[in-house]
Amino acid sequence: MTTNHQIQLDTEHNWHAVISSRLRLTILFRKDDFIMTTNHQIQLDTEHNWHAVSGEIPTPKPEELLIKVRASSVNPVDLKRRASTTTILGYDGYGTVQAVGATVTNFQPGDVVFYAGSTQIDGSFQHYQCVPAAICALAPSTISAAEIAGLPLVSLTAYELLFEKLGFTAEQNANRGKQLLIINGAGGVGSILSQLAKWAGFTVTATSSLTHFDWLKTNGVDHPLDYHSPSSLDNLASLPDNTFDAIAVLYDIESYLQEVARLIKPFGQVGTIVGNTHPLDLAPLKPKSASFSFEYMFTKTDYQFQTTSQGAILQQIARLIDARILHPITTAHYTGLTVANLQMITDKLLTGHTTGKQGLVY
Repeated sequence: MTTNHQIQLDTEHNWHAVISSRLRLTILFRKDDFIMTTNHQIQLDTEHNWHAVSGEIPTPKPEELLIKVRASSVNPVDLKRRASTTTILGYDGYGTVQAVGATVTNFQPGDVVFYAGSTQIDGSFQHYQCVPAAICALAPSTISAAEIAGLPLVSLTAYELLFEKLGFTAEQNANRGKQLLIINGAGGVGSILSQLAKWAGFTVTATSSLTHFDWLKTNGVDHPLDYHSPSSLDNLASLPDNTFDAIAVLYDIESYLQEVARLIKPFGQVGTIVGNTHPLDLAPLKPKSASFSFEYMFTKTDYQFQTTSQGAILQQIARLIDARILHPITTAHYTGLTVANLQMITDKLLTGHTTGKQGLVY
């Protein structure tokens, strides 16, 4: 619908039908929309600490959705960006569409969606958020709000790394016979990456502490490895040379580069999601003609490059969740968008020993 059928009054005050092209928004009014006149937000103060404020409910641009956020989660990137931004954080979202912009055709008010947001807009730590429709998808229908909110950022990161950057086929069992190593397999990205890889046919090996081995196996890992070195258990040092077709490094790659170069097969693929503080010496990969890639989930929205692919990826994730091929990885959740809850999750993440995701239900 690009026009608006209206009944107006003519100059003689009689009813007459007209067609107007001035259709801006489609809005679904709900009971609490008449009560809610402000937008509860968690922002950052001048010392980069969480604090609660009341803001305005935003108006969507032509390409955006206005979403009433019902759940989110906290990611390490929130903690990294906390010291360098004044925007509202929150890079996972789940909620109900309240209004659609004038050019949006694939969503309507009442749709329940999930998304990872963008560093270029205010995030999901607020009750109402505007998000580009291109990076949203209809949410899975078989799992809880907290479980859905733990999926978008890590799913996009894992999917883009494995299938776009490392170049493997995103189809069930399409990569049978291939060997994948995940370094740091128990975190959010690793826990989805191992599931996607198993679906796509890989034999999956992943590192973690011994206490997380059961978690790895639950998420499709065939061979858990102890990340400690030395170790009495199987670890990276105990593996033979040229073992893996692909290696995903989800931890500081500087400390693993020599081992990665030893373990990767000739013409293999190496990828990481973690930035480096010093220049990387990739020379050890050259004799094997191994390829190296960075994955950063926000690149597409930072540079407006193939942004619609993220909505499409999330559609696929939702289908795999509802088909029970993938499962959620939220291990804890808190009720209420409050400073206290955000701080509790922050403190947990800063320990560096969490598994899966920490959810926040509004």
